[in-house]
Amino acid sequence: MSVPRLRITKVKKCFGATQALRDVSLVVGSGEVHALIGENGAGKSTLMKILSAAHSADGGEIQLDGQVFAPATPLEARSAGVAMIYQELSLVPHLSVEENILLGREPQRLGWIDRSERRRLALAALAKLNQQHLPLKVPVNQLSLAQQQMVEIARALVGSPRVLIMDEPTSSLTQVDTKNLFEVILRLRDSGVSIIYISHFLEECLELASHYTVLRDGESVGMGRMTREALPGIMRLLVGRELSEVYPRVPHSVGATLLEVTQLRGVLKPRNVSFQLRAGEILGIAGIIGAGRTETLRALFGLDPQIGGEVKLRGSSCNRATPRAWLQKRVGYLSENRKEEGLMLGRSISDNLLLSNLHPCATGGFINRRRQDRLASSWMSTLGVKARNSAQNISDLSGGNQQKVALGRLLHHDAEILLLDEPTRGIDVGSKAQIYQIIGQLAAAGKSVIFISSYLPELLGVCDTIGVMCRGTIRTIRPAPEWTEHSIIATAIGQDEN
Repeated sequence: MSVPRLRITKVKKCFGATQALRDVSLVVGSGEVHALIGENGAGKSTLMKILSAAHSADGGEIQLDGQVFAPATPLEARSAGVAMIYQELSLVPHLSVEENILLGREPQRLGWIDRSERRRLALAALAKLNQQHLPLKVPVNQLSLAQQQMVEIARALVGSPRVLIMDEPTSSLTQVDTKNLFEVILRLRDSGVSIIYISHFLEECLELASHYTVLRDGESVGMGRMTREALPGIMRLLVGRELSEVYPRVPHSVGATLLEVTQLRGVLKPRNVSFQLRAGEILGIAGIIGAGRTETLRALFGLDPQIGGEVKLRGSSCNRATPRAWLQKRVGYLSENRKEEGLMLGRSISDNLLLSNLHPCATGGFINRRRQDRLASSWMSTLGVKARNSAQNISDLSGGNQQKVALGRLLHHDAEILLLDEPTRGIDVGSKAQIYQIIGQLAAAGKSVIFISSYLPELLGVCDTIGVMCRGTIRTIRPAPEWTEHSIIATAIGQDEN
């Protein structure tokens, strides 16, 4: 038998008293796409950080093409042929696209950076992704989230890696960009590159991967060939139980109109958005990236300027209300960008959960820390947040657990209207079902939800009504059963559904 490209044997890793990995093993062949599947907190990110030399293992062995692989730094790992694409972007915001792609690997001539060669290499990397149209001299902080993700992927392709690790690479991509990425992955596979593909979307794993490994609670609990017949077993391994319903429906009824938006306009987007949100309604908003979905919620919530239109809450005008005013009116907003906007990464889980409403844990104007910890721990249990305790720094948590905390803050605030922008991004399949259940329970309690998502099956499975945005406007709003994935996509790109 040929030597596998990558062999991980009984790897262990502890962080203080927490054992993140225990006896994890994984084998990836040359030119193979291997799906690494697991819930948030299962140990996927820790394992990949060890492989990319961001962390060192406490035990076990890693071999690359039959040789012991123990790089001291991420740059040494990349030079050896292992490149990592993290779910959370690791770009330098003020540097240009070109500079970010070649950062740390700049071509030199006579001790100076060879700018013409750097430009050529950057263009070549982007061309592999069909993204050569991206402006090389523009700072990456001026690009959309999806474009920044493509820059991150292009940077990993520089140097022709032998092993490419992709952690949720499609979480910020349009369907067109996802299709282009899949084509790139298959071309890389055919050229002999081994790819470890981490995703909570099992259909993506099924389309790309030939084999899978499932992690649960820091252990490898199953592996095999990636086939449709294997999916029920994989889902059982993921959560340690039967997952009978992916999109649980909580019976609820829709009442009177709570929020009325008429011809809402922002600086660039939205251009002309009108809709009504009723009590107990889950209103989904679909559309390709750039359609203006996020901009609509930001303008509505007062984070971006509202330059036109009318907003009414329970019949009263709320034009140009500030975020503070909306919070006082029990309207909450969950940003799609939890890292920069949704969380205070330097603070504890408890602070992030409760900061917008400290009254339940205050006495005489002072915070009762014991009561605060009890309340935070209760929310962590309800949401299934995996952490040592509520005092742990939130930056230590996995992306999915961070997202649960961000959503939990709105629940703690007892928001009557929840504006949710990609609330399940980076969430595992078991936790997604839990969040869908929570959203249904909120609707059953008479609360209203606006739910933006790029993942069409969850919009169709969770929402009562779906509106589709195109070029800054909502083209059509219809009951969810009247939509299909095809009709949503056709409307989103401005074409007739037929």
